[in-house]
Amino acid sequence: MPLEAGRKDVASARRLVIKVGSALVTNNGEGLDLAAIRDWGRQIAQLRAEGKEIVFVSSGAIAAGIKRLGWTSRPKETHALQAAAAVGQMGLAQAYEGIFAEFGLTTAQILLTHADLADRLRYLNARSTLATLLELGVVPIINENDTVVTDEIKFGDNDTLGALVANLVEAEALIILTDQQGLYTADPRKDPEARLISNGKAEDNAYEAMAGGAGSGISRGGMITKVRAAQRAARSGAHTLIASGRETDALLRVAHGESLGTLLHATSTPLAARKQWLADHLQLAGSLVLDDGAERALRNGASVLPIGVVAVEGEFERGAVVACVDLEGREIARGLVNYPSSEARRIVRHSSRDIEDILGYVDEAELIHRDNLFAR
Repeated sequence: MPLEAGRKDVASARRLVIKVGSALVTNNGEGLDLAAIRDWGRQIAQLRAEGKEIVFVSSGAIAAGIKRLGWTSRPKETHALQAAAAVGQMGLAQAYEGIFAEFGLTTAQILLTHADLADRLRYLNARSTLATLLELGVVPIINENDTVVTDEIKFGDNDTLGALVANLVEAEALIILTDQQGLYTADPRKDPEARLISNGKAEDNAYEAMAGGAGSGISRGGMITKVRAAQRAARSGAHTLIASGRETDALLRVAHGESLGTLLHATSTPLAARKQWLADHLQLAGSLVLDDGAERALRNGASVLPIGVVAVEGEFERGAVVACVDLEGREIARGLVNYPSSEARRIVRHSSRDIEDILGYVDEAELIHRDNLFAR
């Protein structure tokens, strides 16, 4: 039987970001649901065996901490929430590490704040770390760093975090497991005529009006945050699947293209969307002057290597957005540079094999990788 339109894109996705909410992780605030975590580990192990790369975004630290501390409700004070997160994160990390290991999965804990992704250098560092972990076959377990966030830098919900991570790792799909079946045309708790939306475009603004109110008493999200996460993920080309985590084998079923939950599909590819972001939204910190050979290679889709750069202009740090210009000074591309200007000047006109000898270390073989490059 052919897959429903759009589902085949999720089924063929090689890299998935999976986000699970607090209600699922803590069994509606009753404490860490070890059976659910074990079931996710089993399903992720199968997906990994099928060749898929998995990044796992987990809520639940605050909810778990509230339970461990014996509190009966979620506090409103920031310092109390941070204390709960500090307590809960310990148990959360231990649970994932121990249980996923039962299925042969190696895990890594990563805690992020909005500032980590808003700052270009830290963004690039996080991206490189995640890429390395995935290459090593590790399953990163990501959560917001609730212990240190303030109102100015917090994501606000892990649905948004999931979308930002999908952009960060250029995932083809974002799977959000929740305690609801998916997105309905109206709140099914209030409208008996509400129907489940199986498939739609993430960029359709009408879905925001359909999404129900806020989340449960133990979480910050709700269906509205999932719809907005889908819109955000779509800008980086990732499709979003919202489904009930209480369904049997939910992860396997949606990852295989089964018509479960709500698929909000994107209309552009991850790479195209990422390069559009580079083209339209970032200021330039400096420039690299390319020789004719490097210019031709760039136009054919190659990365910018040190040997093809004749000069470095401006002062910038690793992760800055710089222009690539031809010998006449015309901008031909822009991208995220892998080395600060002081080090870039030392390695230009040299082979990538010489970087370690010159700098004493090697971070990347390219000054700008083609995935971080937008050609004019």
